[in-house]
Amino acid sequence: MKREEQLSQTHAAILDAASRQFLAQGYQGTSTRDIAKEVGITQPALYHHFSDKEIIYLEVIKQVGATVREGINAAVKQIKASDVSDPVAALTTVTEVLTTAHPRDVFTVIHGSFKYLKPENQHALGQVFMQDYLLPLQKVFELPVMSLREGLPAKDAAAFYLTSLSPLFNTFHHVGPADADQHEQTLALVRLILFGVAVEK
Repeated sequence: MKREEQLSQTHAAILDAASRQFLAQGYQGTSTRDIAKEVGITQPALYHHFSDKEIIYLEVIKQVGATVREGINAAVKQIKASDVSDPVAALTTVTEVLTTAHPRDVFTVIHGSFKYLKPENQHALGQVFMQDYLLPLQKVFELPVMSLREGLPAKDAAAFYLTSLSPLFNTFHHVGPADADQHEQTLALVRLILFGVAVEK
């Protein structure tokens, strides 16, 4: 194998291992030593490909974010094409895009890392979060099927929705019956997000 091919394969293996670890354990719970160990290389070899942990993390979030953005955009097209009239079904489809891409709470994984990053990397992460998560989700809440409250901007609905997903990512506390599967839990949580817990009088 040519050296260039070997370097390319190692680069990809580092990102694969880093993606599994960062998404499962978060930024602080992952070390470059652990990533290198999973790949089967030394830390100095890892630093030959990436200058530091922050750069690896940003690259992982960019890749995952691109997948999320494509998935949400595809869901929006599907909802428009099929003329879905049920907001729960529409938002459940979108939610399952996020839970497929993220084994841990999206908001916690991304925002939990901010304080540990250099200012320029905080800025880059903020741009990814806006471009790949919030803006595509805003398009979801702009769909006619969503029928937002009067005066509630779609961007606020998107931000609220994203911060409300944590019960789907843990076994300690979730919504719905105790024996509910992931899809049933998603439906229950989406109903709570859309309609709240009390009847307005």
